[in-house]
Amino acid sequence: MKLVGLSRQIALTMMAIAFAVTLLVVLTSYVFYFFAVSYWPEIFDQHTLIPTGPEWIWIIATTLAGLAFAIVVGVHLASRILVPLNSVTDGIRRVAQGDLEARAIAGDRSLGEAAGLADDFNALATQLQLKTDEMAFWNAAIAHELRTPVTILRGRLQGLAEGVFKPDESQFHSLLQQVDGLARLIEDLRAVSLAESGHLHLHIREIDLDVEVESVVDFCRHAQRQADQRLVLDLNAKWAMCDPVRIRQALLALLDNARRHAVPGEVFVQTRQKDGWCILRVEDEGPGIPPDATSQVFTAFRRMRDRGDTATDAGSGLGLAVVSAIARAHQGDASCFPSSRGGACFELRWPQRIN
Repeated sequence: MKLVGLSRQIALTMMAIAFAVTLLVVLTSYVFYFFAVSYWPEIFDQHTLIPTGPEWIWIIATTLAGLAFAIVVGVHLASRILVPLNSVTDGIRRVAQGDLEARAIAGDRSLGEAAGLADDFNALATQLQLKTDEMAFWNAAIAHELRTPVTILRGRLQGLAEGVFKPDESQFHSLLQQVDGLARLIEDLRAVSLAESGHLHLHIREIDLDVEVESVVDFCRHAQRQADQRLVLDLNAKWAMCDPVRIRQALLALLDNARRHAVPGEVFVQTRQKDGWCILRVEDEGPGIPPDATSQVFTAFRRMRDRGDTATDAGSGLGLAVVSAIARAHQGDASCFPSSRGGACFELRWPQRIN
């Protein structure tokens, strides 16, 4: 059996104690009997197995010396072992009391198991702190996103109740628009939360992906025209295995992102099947994504404001997070990279055959 870390240290220490005590007995035996035979031959020249008085003194002295050595070495080893263990115990107690910044001291790295325990506790505490901070951020972000439409709805309804606003068709359309935005925000939150917990269940079936994409594009043409954008289709995927509702939701999010952030011009929607993958791309003509922001574009509540966006039209910061969540649920991925047309290209890909 190969000994490593703490077990190796204990084995080596016990071997050292046994060797040291044996060496102590042997060396002191030579010294003791040299002086005994040289100076007190009359005492030790006896043919008996019963130890004499001086022999008893020597036996007791060497035994006590061996015990003292063993105690010193054992206490030293125990202190080395207990440093990380006590530190982990104290860290657990502090974390239980709410101090998520508590960390354990690994101590002597040669004690592999004990140091590993401290390292594992520190990694656990770090992840717990990150998750807690992330949860606090999410709660604040969700409250902020829900507050805006709810405040608008409350103000409009109060104005209608008090006669400030005239109850005409435009007012009701405005209220419906706010309700639709609120419903979409709630659905986006639900999709991202389910994906994070691994419970975003899909209804996979075979569909004509090009037909589904065309229906979504037709639905979005009016909104894109208002942003001075023209949708250009390049569809060549045909049949695909996916959840059509979720894929439509992802494409809606990508087109809405282009409408909010891309410059006026053409927005290209492309479908392909390549090397066993279904590919859906949305590509615009600018201004693109800064290199230092590409790693964050699919993170929830991370916004990029440009073209003079205001708080009301900058979006919830959830759209691209929903795209990434849907891609992962389909055993695929979502990516963003510079477009050859000077803008950004968002790509959603998933296997043609989903297990």
